Amino acid sequence: MSSTPFSVLMSVYRKESPEFLRQALDSVFDQTAVPAEVVLVEDGPLTDELYALLDDYGNSHPELKRVPLSENRGLGLALQEGINHCSNELVARMDTDDISVPTRFERQLAEFEKNPGIDICGSHIKEFEETPDHIVAERRVPLTNDGCKRYQRRRDAFNHVSVMFRKSAVLKAGNYQHCPLMEDTLLWANMFKTGATAMNIDDYLVLVRIGKDMYERRGGMAYFKKYRKARRVIYQTGFISWWDYAYTIVIQFVVAIIPNSLRGFVFKKILHKQS
Repeated sequence: MSSTPFSVLMSVYRKESPEFLRQALDSVFDQTAVPAEVVLVEDGPLTDELYALLDDYGNSHPELKRVPLSENRGLGLALQEGINHCSNELVARMDTDDISVPTRFERQLAEFEKNPGIDICGSHIKEFEETPDHIVAERRVPLTNDGCKRYQRRRDAFNHVSVMFRKSAVLKAGNYQHCPLMEDTLLWANMFKTGATAMNIDDYLVLVRIGKDMYERRGGMAYFKKYRKARRVIYQTGFISWWDYAYTIVIQFVVAIIPNSLRGFVFKKILHKQS
């Protein structure tokens, strides 16, 4: 069992379900390798129910470090602030409505000890609706550094909620930035450009909660325009070519205009599979 101290970084906002947050926090604290601290950014004012829940966890888990923001900044800037409050070099990301399997952190710490040169370590994920035993899709990602770098040019090589990374490498790349829809995509591009190395564990270490309307929200011209704007930011980093940019824009346009029922099939059976 590794004795390396590490932090967990999370961000919550007022629309989160208290029950979902409870399940996420339980999965973080009920690990075979327990975090030294859990940095939870409160992205703007929360509801009374969420405050009460966090007060309870703060009383029973002194390692919970709450970082309140006076106004909602969005995920990228909330995580940017949160990184600065992480006391340890190794930081694991976690969302407030997902569930980490009990051995997740132990497995990732072992990889950092075995491969001290890596900066990012993620895994595959399983997606579920309503309850964790109702798995509806999987998202597999490349395993090696070279595979991740190639894959990242057109699609994310990491499942954001599954990663553990080095704080120093994140800061070297400029930290998280404001880039709606692609806060993590921008970070990976900048990390690769600044020399980061990466891998993914060939296992499913996080169960990701998806709503029944998730695929509907990823369609329509409004979403496509946001996607195109964010993708252009990625192109401007110089990490991807114009052809990579154009290819992804065309694919996303097609996905945006097809019927929602077909869009769900495309995500579950095609886009979530490593190609």
